[in-house]
Amino acid sequence: MATNEPVVSVDWLHENLREPNVKVLDASWYMPDEQRNPLQEYQVAHIPGALFFDVDGISDRTSNLPHMLPSEEAFAAAVSALGIHNKDGLVVYDGKGIFSAARVWWMFRVFGHDKVWVLDGGLPRWRASGYDVESSASGDAILKASAASEAIEKVYQGQVVGLSTFVTNFQPHLVWTLEQVQKNIEEKSYQHIDARSKARFDGMVPEPRKGIRSGHVPGSKCIPFGQVLDNSQTLLPPNELAKIFEQEGISLDRPVVSSCGTGVTACLLALGLHRLGKTDVPVYDGSWTEWGGQSDTPVSNA
Repeated sequence: MATNEPVVSVDWLHENLREPNVKVLDASWYMPDEQRNPLQEYQVAHIPGALFFDVDGISDRTSNLPHMLPSEEAFAAAVSALGIHNKDGLVVYDGKGIFSAARVWWMFRVFGHDKVWVLDGGLPRWRASGYDVESSASGDAILKASAASEAIEKVYQGQVVGLSTFVTNFQPHLVWTLEQVQKNIEEKSYQHIDARSKARFDGMVPEPRKGIRSGHVPGSKCIPFGQVLDNSQTLLPPNELAKIFEQEGISLDRPVVSSCGTGVTACLLALGLHRLGKTDVPVYDGSWTEWGGQSDTPVSNA
């Protein structure tokens, strides 16, 4: 498993599923309007042995923004409760193909764990290949998911949590704040790409979350996240990925920062750029929900 390639195939995972140092995470998450419950879907069908990683739960409990990056201590407590160690190679998947799995891939890398890959094509590709799934309405994995959530709560309440099996090594260059985005509007040292739809980027449609202005960060370019995937929701090959970025005037020789609505699909653009050798792309964690939710941040429209 090479860390310069951010995805693994379902065939590779099927062959290596029983390896003791390979752990599989179901990181499914859906937009609120989709009305899908990822934990319920996990209980009905998941890749054998997979653990459930709660994108909304393993987050900063002090923020009013959705699923912001948790503190180092909180992340370490949650993944330790899931039974994850620094020695483990992690394969992350979701129920769409490649969607929220990219966010969890990015999270582990932010906390210094590079032995992490996204399952190319996710659960749909796994099932289409005829590989088995298992169900577990109760049992160990559900208890672990609950324990991870409880561990995070305890950290944010200042209570003592159990021993950590996972040591974080925070990589600040992979995550951006609102202040860094503001500074970049003036300095233009990073090319800013936005993974939302063109209609949202151009301010032609209202944002899905109430109270958020429409438009985009001045100077940013729009590359809707679906453009880096093929029809079967697998990551495009390098030559096609390069074309997508070049068509939008993005130079692969210069630094890039990505954002989206809430910091999920921005990670898909980071995943695509990682395949092209750009392994240091930061994600603006608060993304448009933070930026468009302020009254004093500059906003551009079409």
